[in-house]
Amino acid sequence: MELQTIKNRFGIIGNSPGLNHALNVAVQVANTDLSVLINGESGVGKEVFSQIIHSLSARKHNPFIAVNCGAIPEGTIDSELFGHEKGSFTGAVDSRKGYFETVNGGTIFLDEIGELPLGTQARLLRVLEAGEYIRVGSSKVQKTDVRVIAATNKELIEHTQTNRFREDLYYRLNTVPIRVPALRERKEDIYLLFRKFVTDFSDRYKGTPVQLDEGAKEVLINYPWPGNVRELKNIAEQISVLTKDKVINAATMKSFLPEHNYSRLPVLANSQGSVSQSEFANEREILYKLFFDMKKDVNELKKMFFDLLQNPNIAQFANHHDLAPVYDDQQLAAINHSKVGITAAQPVFLQHNNGDAIQQHEDVEESLSIVDKEKELIIKALKKHRGKRKDASLDLGISERTLYRKLKEYDIEE
Repeated sequence: MELQTIKNRFGIIGNSPGLNHALNVAVQVANTDLSVLINGESGVGKEVFSQIIHSLSARKHNPFIAVNCGAIPEGTIDSELFGHEKGSFTGAVDSRKGYFETVNGGTIFLDEIGELPLGTQARLLRVLEAGEYIRVGSSKVQKTDVRVIAATNKELIEHTQTNRFREDLYYRLNTVPIRVPALRERKEDIYLLFRKFVTDFSDRYKGTPVQLDEGAKEVLINYPWPGNVRELKNIAEQISVLTKDKVINAATMKSFLPEHNYSRLPVLANSQGSVSQSEFANEREILYKLFFDMKKDVNELKKMFFDLLQNPNIAQFANHHDLAPVYDDQQLAAINHSKVGITAAQPVFLQHNNGDAIQQHEDVEESLSIVDKEKELIIKALKKHRGKRKDASLDLGISERTLYRKLKEYDIEE
């Protein structure tokens, strides 16, 4: 089947090389039973690729189901996927079939596969390797013939190194990898997609589609689009609804685009200077890095303070204000011999001309509890986004499911 025919059938807009390559791989692997791992940022359209693979396969007349692993609570995901027996847990008043039983012969799409608990990962590995599973609360082995297509917006290979994802499951899922490019990597497609969205919206509401002048086009194309195609569609509809002018200039376009900071929290850099948020094993490592930098900054400030006191110009400034630094012999020795850094805060004595001595002592006491800092960041994020969990989780760099668990763990009221 020609690539353009597939694009028309599934409503895919764009001709960038990265997009075309991903589509070609999907078409080639569709008529096999190989497992596929689709990798791409949130909002790039990974589920569409799973639908393409299923519809072009020999299983196309059998069931297809998409499951968001990150949206199912950890305590019930085994029951959802593999089913359960009556009385196997509190609330199990009847036996229930899982997705691997109801979709037998078809295709199951597991989105956000990186959110699966380790126990569920072990069960899924057995399905992939032997086509077998056991219902929760049962000892009977059942067979299933389901093709698994998984998707993730995380670097799973790095999660295997921190024991957050099973290495054997990763390689079993990653038989055929497909990478869907982010929208900022498809700049030639951005305006095409925008035109499609505003045209569809105007057709739906019997209006005239907005136009962009050259300045507005440049702003549109150069915006990083962290939310990818989903964000672009939302912006296109906002502009269609809220603007009275049908020709949009650069200033108007900028007013609809939020200012995004990719690194809201500190990140680590490798030896080449490139930065990757995935270098953190989990969200707590981000906090460890934050505290390490804070301690380093405090030590630098201490050193700067003592160095400035040795500068004659600073001393003249102090005399002009009737203040002069006074040190004892032990302090002078410490200043003269510690040029690398100050390890502890020392008291500093300032004396007025009238001879009255004033002792100023500053103790920097701050909580170094990871739990306290994490709780504080979560509360700030929720206040910033007015209690919207989805926006707060994006700001914190964690999944909405993880945020929900943290709210319960720390007893935070929304």
